[in-house]
Amino acid sequence: MGKKIRCLFGTDGVRDVANKGVMIPEMVLRLARAYALFLAERGIPKPTIAIGTDTRLSCQMLQSALEAGFMSAGADVLLLGVIPTAGVSFAVRKYELAGGAVISASHNPAEYNGVKFFDKRGVKLSDDDEAAIEEYLGDSMLDEWRPTGASIGLSIEAKDSIGDYVQYMLAKVDSFSLSEYKMVIDCANGAIIKSAKDVFEALKPKKAVFLGDKPDGLNINEGVGVMFIETCQEAVLKEGADFGVAFDGDGDRVLFVDEKGRLINGDLILWVLARWLKKKGALGSGVVATVMSNMALEEHLNKEGIPLFRCPVGDRYVYETMQKTNSLLGGEQSGHIIIKDYVQTGDGLCTSLMFLRACDELGLSISELNDEFSPYPQLLQNVRVSSKDKILSHPAFLELLRECERKIEARGRVFVRPSGTEPMVRILLEAKGLDLDSLAKELVSQIHKIDKELDKVI
Repeated sequence: MGKKIRCLFGTDGVRDVANKGVMIPEMVLRLARAYALFLAERGIPKPTIAIGTDTRLSCQMLQSALEAGFMSAGADVLLLGVIPTAGVSFAVRKYELAGGAVISASHNPAEYNGVKFFDKRGVKLSDDDEAAIEEYLGDSMLDEWRPTGASIGLSIEAKDSIGDYVQYMLAKVDSFSLSEYKMVIDCANGAIIKSAKDVFEALKPKKAVFLGDKPDGLNINEGVGVMFIETCQEAVLKEGADFGVAFDGDGDRVLFVDEKGRLINGDLILWVLARWLKKKGALGSGVVATVMSNMALEEHLNKEGIPLFRCPVGDRYVYETMQKTNSLLGGEQSGHIIIKDYVQTGDGLCTSLMFLRACDELGLSISELNDEFSPYPQLLQNVRVSSKDKILSHPAFLELLRECERKIEARGRVFVRPSGTEPMVRILLEAKGLDLDSLAKELVSQIHKIDKELDKVI
């Protein structure tokens, strides 16, 4: 039996401009009912489902729809309020719920919003589970299934879900202190503001400057956070800080900035955490990273005797590969990191704390990590085409790819994949000692020629 095809769900849930397309209240209500039916048909007829949101203006509208959909399908609802995505995952496990839902569009601008679901383990749903939920949307049973009387769901507000999440995080760092450090923390005007402030202030830094901590419903990710890392970089240099920490809108990603204003991305974070966890005997079989992670990560891990397992882009695929390979650490260059002994999904707050603790216990200087890592130069080129599938299977393109690989040889790699949401081919060039700009221009030019030839074919 072939793999089920998803149409609504993308790499990270269902996402669109709020009140347009698939992100209208009517669709969100049906999506909630479909998820509740999905749980009921798997032996949970009266589930309790947590809902958390980020700070977008549209969250209230979509939460009302999600809440009504769950309750009309017989599910009880626990409202967590504004909380990081990982906080919802934590709440599902902490309160032993049947599942969870997050209303957020993560790093996207404020006009977007989305919905993503967790199972009872606090893990994002698999592709097959999401495809099954989509099937319910078109099933007549969804409209016919109408619990009544005492079977209709209830909704209650959680007492202190943020407080429980914060206490869990603080318990994981024991007596660790930040008293020697001056730091900048960019919260992206998003869901992580309160939990980040509570955690970092409890660790008593010498000085903490918070950015992106004044949400107004329309400014999430606007000029702040991981998508605008230069804001954090400038603040670190201006404040003379030892480092900076930047999150995204829903708090599941984190990037660091060293005292010189240089970016410390997910690859470097994985490199540090892998050595720390190995020393503690808590690494499992190795590290999982996506196809986009730098070859330098693989080389450095090999020197430590640590295997690296590659997977497709997306923290759900990172988690699935971790499960298959018995790895306890995985992540993406973009800053989604999963430390499986602590969390079941990308958690920016957990990652930032464990990274700082790892540097401290390994005696590593944050300001020297970039110099020690020495990544391969990378260039990512997005090429718009008329048909991704036809381009990627065309003999002329395959020969072009082979020629590019011959030029790079052992000095690096070329990786090509179709965009999951747009008519684009994404090309990653990675090599030392080559003019990647010239190579990229040549590739793009040839791909455009092939694309034009395809357009002529009727």
